[in-house]
Amino acid sequence: MVLLNRRLPSRKRPSSTFVPPLATPPKILKTDVSIDDGVAASPAVSPPARPSSEQTDTLTPVEKMASILADAGCTLINPAGPPCLPSDLHNFRARLHRNFSSDSSLRNDFLSAFSTYLSSPNNFRRVLSFSNRDGSYSGRNDSLVRVLLLVPCIQLDLQVMLLEKLPEYFDDDDTSSSVSPSMPRLILNQFRWLDFLVDSEAFSEKLLQILSVCPVYLKKELIGSLPEIIGNQSNKLVVSSLDQMLQDDSSIILPVLDSFSNLNLDDQLQDQAITIALSCIRTIDSTYLPCLLRFLFLSATSANARRVITQVREHLKLVGLSTGPTQNNKLKGMLPVDNVEASILDTLRSSLRFKSIICSEILKELGSLKKARDHKVIDIWLLMLIYMNGESFRKNVEKMFKKKIAEGCIVATMFDQCIYGKKEFVQEYFPAFLSLSEFLLACKEEKMRDFGIHIYTLLFKEFVDTYSRQEVLSALVSHVGSGIVFEVSSALDSLFKLASLYPDQLIPLASHINGIFDYLEAFTVDNLHKVYEIFTLLAHFERCSKTNSFRSSIADELLMIVRKQVSSTDLKYKKMGIIGTLRIIACFGEANNRAWLLSQNVDHGEALELLKVCLNSCQQLSSPLILLYDELISLLNQKTLNPSSIEWITKHAAEFESTFLLDLEKGQLPNKDLYCCLEGELWMNLDGDISPICLNILPMVSSSQQSSVLLQVLPAKFLLLSTIERLMNQGNLSGIDAVLGCPLHLPSSKIICESSWNNLSGKQKQVICLSLYYAINWIRELLNAFCTQVGKFNAISQTMKVEIISKLMKRLRNLVVLEGLLNNCLKLHPMSLPELSPHMENSAASCLTQPSFLDLEKRTEHMKNDEVSSTMKKKKSKKVSKETTTDANMKVRQMTVVELLRKANKLTSQAENTRDSSGSAIDRPTDPPANQNNDSSKTVTVDISAVANLVEAQRYKFRPLDVGCFSILGFSMVQNQDSDCVDSAIELPLHLYLLRELHYRLDAYYPPNKQLLSKCLTSSPSLRSLTRIDFLSNIRPLFPSLRTHLCSALDILTQGIESDEHFDTEVASFGIPNLTHRVVLKSAIAGSVFKEALNCFIKIINLPGILIERSMLSDLLGAFQPREIPCSFFSEMKAAPLPGSINYLYCGAYYFLEELLESGICKSFMLASEVLFTLESLLISARNFLHKLEEENDKRLQKGLSMDFLPKLDNRLSTSASKILKHGVNSDSLDNSNDNGWKSKGERVGKILHIYLVNSDSTSDLLEELACYVLPQVPTGRASKGNDAEVFPALSSATFLVWYRVLQEENLVVLKKLIKEVTLIGKPSSAGQPEDAEVLLKNLEKSVNVVVSLVNLCRIHEKITVHAVAIKYGGNFMDCFLKVFDFLQSQFQSHSVLIIKMVRELQKATRTLQTLCSEAKGLKQTAITRKIPVTKRSLESFLFHVKALLHTTTSGCTFWMGNLKHKDLMGQVVSSQVYLDCQDDGDCEDGVTAEEQPISVDSCD
Repeated sequence: MVLLNRRLPSRKRPSSTFVPPLATPPKILKTDVSIDDGVAASPAVSPPARPSSEQTDTLTPVEKMASILADAGCTLINPAGPPCLPSDLHNFRARLHRNFSSDSSLRNDFLSAFSTYLSSPNNFRRVLSFSNRDGSYSGRNDSLVRVLLLVPCIQLDLQVMLLEKLPEYFDDDDTSSSVSPSMPRLILNQFRWLDFLVDSEAFSEKLLQILSVCPVYLKKELIGSLPEIIGNQSNKLVVSSLDQMLQDDSSIILPVLDSFSNLNLDDQLQDQAITIALSCIRTIDSTYLPCLLRFLFLSATSANARRVITQVREHLKLVGLSTGPTQNNKLKGMLPVDNVEASILDTLRSSLRFKSIICSEILKELGSLKKARDHKVIDIWLLMLIYMNGESFRKNVEKMFKKKIAEGCIVATMFDQCIYGKKEFVQEYFPAFLSLSEFLLACKEEKMRDFGIHIYTLLFKEFVDTYSRQEVLSALVSHVGSGIVFEVSSALDSLFKLASLYPDQLIPLASHINGIFDYLEAFTVDNLHKVYEIFTLLAHFERCSKTNSFRSSIADELLMIVRKQVSSTDLKYKKMGIIGTLRIIACFGEANNRAWLLSQNVDHGEALELLKVCLNSCQQLSSPLILLYDELISLLNQKTLNPSSIEWITKHAAEFESTFLLDLEKGQLPNKDLYCCLEGELWMNLDGDISPICLNILPMVSSSQQSSVLLQVLPAKFLLLSTIERLMNQGNLSGIDAVLGCPLHLPSSKIICESSWNNLSGKQKQVICLSLYYAINWIRELLNAFCTQVGKFNAISQTMKVEIISKLMKRLRNLVVLEGLLNNCLKLHPMSLPELSPHMENSAASCLTQPSFLDLEKRTEHMKNDEVSSTMKKKKSKKVSKETTTDANMKVRQMTVVELLRKANKLTSQAENTRDSSGSAIDRPTDPPANQNNDSSKTVTVDISAVANLVEAQRYKFRPLDVGCFSILGFSMVQNQDSDCVDSAIELPLHLYLLRELHYRLDAYYPPNKQLLSKCLTSSPSLRSLTRIDFLSNIRPLFPSLRTHLCSALDILTQGIESDEHFDTEVASFGIPNLTHRVVLKSAIAGSVFKEALNCFIKIINLPGILIERSMLSDLLGAFQPREIPCSFFSEMKAAPLPGSINYLYCGAYYFLEELLESGICKSFMLASEVLFTLESLLISARNFLHKLEEENDKRLQKGLSMDFLPKLDNRLSTSASKILKHGVNSDSLDNSNDNGWKSKGERVGKILHIYLVNSDSTSDLLEELACYVLPQVPTGRASKGNDAEVFPALSSATFLVWYRVLQEENLVVLKKLIKEVTLIGKPSSAGQPEDAEVLLKNLEKSVNVVVSLVNLCRIHEKITVHAVAIKYGGNFMDCFLKVFDFLQSQFQSHSVLIIKMVRELQKATRTLQTLCSEAKGLKQTAITRKIPVTKRSLESFLFHVKALLHTTTSGCTFWMGNLKHKDLMGQVVSSQVYLDCQDDGDCEDGVTAEEQPISVDSCD
């Protein structure tokens, strides 16, 4: 050891005073001693003496180094271990620093010797190991190297020395030994947390240079230690170097991310670090993804959050990341170690919880995506994680799901990929998915509810534990008890799906769904079917199961409930029992179940016995019996029952002949008895004298109550008979074909059509009405039964088919005449008809809450009150008759629904024109008032062409026509070819009847809020079973017939011939009695056929789901193609559509309808407008179809299907609307040319004007032209009674309000679009040009001119309704205009003149609005006063916005504000508020120019 070999200084004087060059000068020693006077020397080492020359020459460099350390107080050679450091390290370092700073040679020799000393691994380890201090205790032990690194003058050299030594020990790895640390780790420990760095750049460069060649294990540790070693002095170099290393070796990603997280990076370097991390998402190992995502989300800021989210969504795939299955792994709150997806989700969830800004940016990012292909599975998880984080974002996430599902961007397979097969790590998110399912199932949209059903099913399938499945079932039962029809229906659909797919798993949990029976009272018929279907499925599976511990429990409980319901005296419960009975029979009595029923022989008999009990309980009640027959018919059409059930039903149906039919003698009645003192006769005998039977209606109507019940059941029982006959004879009805042509025993036509009607009693009138009513429903069921023989059915001969078609056409004509007669009889004797389709009573009740019925009720109530008061006056004057007194007494009681409908129709028939099925006026004579019909001198007039208003009011009680009956629309062409009659008008009433029925059926497939009262009530089991697509498939062959009837009607209207000669001839041949007082207007019928055909086309092309069935859409468009499309039609298009493409079909249908408009515009304003509305619907359908293709990324958009043709068609549509508005009404047309006629067409004119404005090239220019130049030409109602607008005959005083309102609405829409454009230009990312701002300002000026002109029109039009519209839309305009003031302020310097002019123009409108508000308050005009507060607030806000605009911009304009004088609309000061000082009168006039007064915006109190 060096210290032990050192010689003590000699006491003798040295022989020579020579000092070697490397010896330490004595003065330095003295200085050191003087400095360390207060420091006690170590007792083991005496103070060194100045060495002699001989001693200096004999010391080695290492000894010299040790001497230097010893002089500073450090013992290098310590036998007990590492070097021994002094207690005061600060003084130790200070002494070394002074020594080395004063003598550079000494410093160099020390470093050289220290390097030599470190060449020995043992010495190296000793100086790297922790050392003990002398004379004191310290909690921190430092090594000699670490102490020397804190000497500034040698720090960098030592750092370089150590780093260069590091590669020598790369192979020294301590992973296999935990006794002593490895040399590389000891070296790195010396660099950690140094108090300072003398040259951080140089040290960092050297460190990173060594780092690049380190082995992986050491490289990871060193990278992770960089923040502790280097600090924050060289962050830029560190980030760039780590980026380069990461590109070479991606396995170091974790320590790199750790280093980035611990470094104090500025914004630029932090963004660079995030960029580096994002670049690794695609290549990183899946096990490292959680750490990478945690770094990205926790490091994200508002500036780069969107970029981070975009990259994560693009490259992160959660499907297939799991490293292995984790089946049978109970989590118990812990995530499985080998499940990467679970770790990723946990990381995302914790990151989103602490970074709310990320949640907001995710919602914005997803909201900006428009195409379905841009959405991924990770989006579902991101939304679900945000959904779980709290209530603050829950509503936004629900809205996002709803929006994306509606747009088709999120599909069901995404949820499958999230949940299917991943139960273990999804278990934590089960409540969130369940909550989302509850939200979706409660939505009004059907698509949302379908998604909810899918998620519920998926959760039930995946989570097999009892708790989870109970939660799913409890949530569904909660939906069932909500009372909302669509929600209940969807919840039952979900339960039915579970019962169908997993009956064995649902049976043990059946007790959790039994609560559904508590809600049956509020269920619709459809929902009742679903309930019983669910439980019958479970009962069926339960009885089929051989090993079931719960055997027969569900079936027994179900049978007990159904028996109680069937035996109940309450009709509501009895009908529930009927539906349940038929569901049980469908399940237990089906022939396909014979295999398992061999062991359950009692089940067949039990089901049949239940049916017998049900039938016996309904024998005396018509409504339940009808429901039973209808449900049984539907069951027979859908399933095959066992032979014993079929045999019993056949015997029961065979009773029809003995009950309802009467034998004839040579085609005549065997006796001519009087029934209720009424003479009867045979009607509508199509078979003549050879007819063996007739339908015995009149005797049964006039007999006992039991016969009345039988007659109500007649149509349903006949349909049951025909169904059984068809099933037993392979679809052939030849066994009962005699009923198709047999006559009907009805009251004599003389009683109905002659003036003797008024001599009849009330009972007799009732018998007549009921006889006609039952005859109508009998014929409707005949059509339903025998139309099945002439469709695709080929079991009968062609001769028989032609004969059946001929009889069907005759029966349809009989039906039209009978409904006209019944309508006429109901006018003379109003009554409530019995319900022959009573199973929809719940739906009827719900429809009565619709606004249309409420308005009807209000009008009837007013009429009732007027009649009661009139009756009271007559009583006082003692001039009331006995009949009037009876009527008055009847009015004391509460009126029924039927009486309300009857009264309303009676009222409207006296005051209004009749309406067609679309709610539009029909151009035909009005029905005669009821009071005129009471005159015995008048004869009864039956208008065959008119709409049977009173019949339509009770249409929901009639038996519905099946979809097969619409095939008659195609039979007429064949019939005309075989007939000598060349007049196609003879079949118009038949076509009109069927088209109206088709219109009703199409309405049923639209959302409930779009159904009419009389149409939403009609349904039956056979109709309910048809979906939209099934219905469209059935009527698909009729598309060409719609076009044929449309053209035929137009031809008849063009001919203008009014003759009924052919009709009289045909009526006689169809067995209808000679109705002498009959009105048949072919023009009116042809007009109605024309409208109904167009309405059916509109309904079909806009029907939800037809865009999915593209072949069906092509057939519909193909049926309305012209013979040839001229080339000029495509001249203005960029590229003509390819023939045969959807675009070409849309263009062809448009051209065909446009030709119809050109032909019909000269004949009728109403017909032309109907065609225009059809053209609009056609364009809407085309736009929706192409948008759907674009969303689906359909490749056909790149093969000729583009939207280039739509702008061209829009312009043509606007031109067509302009033609209608500019075309005058001919006096000989179908329209009324007087002013009252225009009043009735007001709403229609408004729709045409809307189409004209919206589809024009420039809506702003057109609005300005109409508002500023056309509308002012129309004088007030007092000044003119005709059409005074030269350009637009449709613009008159009668339609002025409609024009005024439409212009205000469209101008407001234009302003809102301009506001959106202003918002886009104002964004920093926008690349808007100054020219764009100038164009926007000019468009804003046009909008301002429009509203000013429209508001000022109130000065000449005194109608309160006009003033109310002006105040409402004027206030809305001002409120929207406030949103552009920021844009005006930014453009003020460049366009100050234009902006000032705009504000001054608006000032004119504000003054007029202030005057209107003041007058309305003074005159107490309640129609206006309720709109005043909102308008006032908008005007005041506008005032202060103008003030702020002028004050914040440096302009030469001044702003002053004062109180307006109270003036009327003519500009005269109101006398009650004339001021004494009138010097400023001229300053308030509207006509003052900018040079005469400052810019002002006035307000009045």
